[in-house]
Amino acid sequence: MRPTLLIALAVFTSLVLLGADNGELGGKEKPDGWKALFNGKDLKGWRLYKSQAPPGSGWKAEDGIVKKMAGIRGGDIITEEQFGDFELSWEWRISPEGNNGVKYLVTESRTSAPGPEYQMIDDDRHPDGKFGPKRQTASLYDILPPTKDRPIKPVGEWNTSGVIIRGSHVEHWLNGAKVLEYELGGEALKQGIALSKFKKVSGFGDKIKGHIMLTDHGDECSFRNMKIREISH
Repeated sequence: MRPTLLIALAVFTSLVLLGADNGELGGKEKPDGWKALFNGKDLKGWRLYKSQAPPGSGWKAEDGIVKKMAGIRGGDIITEEQFGDFELSWEWRISPEGNNGVKYLVTESRTSAPGPEYQMIDDDRHPDGKFGPKRQTASLYDILPPTKDRPIKPVGEWNTSGVIIRGSHVEHWLNGAKVLEYELGGEALKQGIALSKFKKVSGFGDKIKGHIMLTDHGDECSFRNMKIREISH
């Protein structure tokens, strides 16, 4: 069996296993090297973007679930820690007509576009989703689309997503399937950025060590089992 296929199978297995636990975030069973980004009870380890203040009242954590409340602004929130090469896995559930996203390699040094975004959205009913694949679930928002046959679940059900970064190589996963891959600094990414709303943002798409961000678009979105494993070379 080819090495690349073995790696893909290993990643598939790890993401499925992490998504299978419906209990508290960061429960008793911790796979090798993985650590929880939520403790299931509060938002310790997270803060507001460009602020040392804790997440606003629009974010609620209880019973193993972190929820972005509809209509109550809580601000974009980021991990206190920064990460370079890693595997990230989380479960999420979007509300009808909802929109949210997980950004990675996030920096607070730019005035806009803090980092690449894994899009999570009601593709059919949210206006942004109607722009096409580059703004739909599992895309690199506004830059690169996911595969056409991505295994997405209906709005209101839990999906399992993942982002993997090894050096300049980035992968987006959805419900056990790799649905997008690209190279930081690669031609496909450069061309996608040149056609996107980020075309004038200096440094966007560069490989850096950065935060993980959960966005606040004002819609309801729930998260659970958010875990990360740093990759060493």
